[in-house]
Amino acid sequence: MIARNTGFSNLTAGYLFPEVARRRREYAAAHPAASIISLGIGNTTEPLSPHIAKAMSDYALGLATPEGYSGYGDEQGNTALRERIAEVFYNGIADASEIFVSDGAKCDIARIQTLFGRDVSVAVQDPAYPVYVDGSVVVGAAGAAKSDGSGYEGITYLPCTPENNFFPDLSKIGKNTLLYICSPNNPTGATATRGQLKNLVDFANANGCIIIYDAAYFAFIRDESLPKSIFEIEGARTCAIEVNSFSKPAGFTGVRLGWSVVPNELKFADGSSVNRDWNRVMTTLFNGASNIAQAGGLAALDEQGLKDMKDSVDYYLANGKLIKETLDGANFKAAGVEAYFTGNGPYVWAKFPGRKSWEVFDLILDKCNVVTTPGSGFGPSGESFIRFSSFGHRKDVEEACARLSKLVL
Repeated sequence: MIARNTGFSNLTAGYLFPEVARRRREYAAAHPAASIISLGIGNTTEPLSPHIAKAMSDYALGLATPEGYSGYGDEQGNTALRERIAEVFYNGIADASEIFVSDGAKCDIARIQTLFGRDVSVAVQDPAYPVYVDGSVVVGAAGAAKSDGSGYEGITYLPCTPENNFFPDLSKIGKNTLLYICSPNNPTGATATRGQLKNLVDFANANGCIIIYDAAYFAFIRDESLPKSIFEIEGARTCAIEVNSFSKPAGFTGVRLGWSVVPNELKFADGSSVNRDWNRVMTTLFNGASNIAQAGGLAALDEQGLKDMKDSVDYYLANGKLIKETLDGANFKAAGVEAYFTGNGPYVWAKFPGRKSWEVFDLILDKCNVVTTPGSGFGPSGESFIRFSSFGHRKDVEEACARLSKLVL
């Protein structure tokens, strides 16, 4: 018999979000009268912009005509879309030849790990989006879970807490490390400053590290002093890969469209091109993003589409403000709860002192019929925290806030 990939046996439990969904289903089955509202996973809820949806619809209908039919496209993405991404989002700091269109940031992060194999050292912000760690375990770049519950062997966890302004201590990172950074961060919502990223880039270049920079929430940044791309930082082109997505700004969570930026200057230790190997991965292990989705991406990047995306993001940011105001209420303050919301990301991150994350998750689900996400699912430093997502219909967010305002802790 063929042996199982030991990476799967090293995983300690189910992926975080399916576990949240399982608990919700079980609670709903046991309480059929409950009206459950989700402030859990980061799944967009508002309808697509009619302008963007029409572009996809027109393209799809065109597939039924001889002149509109299209088969395989370039695995790296539609040339016009790559050029438009470069123009709109990077404005000279990245070239279209360095942009690879995909079916989403999460998928890219998994594929990127094939570039580096099982022998690479890995460091992650803690807490962090679970795919960074779980994907590393699956490919063998990390080992079994530690018995004390502090994470996996072979992973360097970089605590990002209120005490260090949610940015890691770089001195804990070894040389030649693959480093995962997400800004605006999921789950904390913190956004790295220009100075913090400059220190990170300088450290990476000096120590042979490569940064995987997850910028999937860049469109939520409203503070113009904060960088939206790591390539705004001098030196980043020799030490960083950026991963990005249409999911949150355009509502493409189900449509599936993202992109990565791999600079031509980025090299492996032997001097070979990371861009060239990434091109090989994308043309060998991937067959290109949906042509229909890419038509929507092009529409999202014209004048009307950009306005529509900004309006959508503003809607969710307003939801986040409502949640933050609720968590600043007297009942939460009396229990010592501290809520963090920057206004530059879609998540509110709240600490419940002295309580386990899953305990608080169960309490809020039972007493308020509101689904959240337990912070411990994002890493050891997430224990005692809860993530509240601003992705929801306004009326549902308002109702959830009304329930939460009455919660006795």
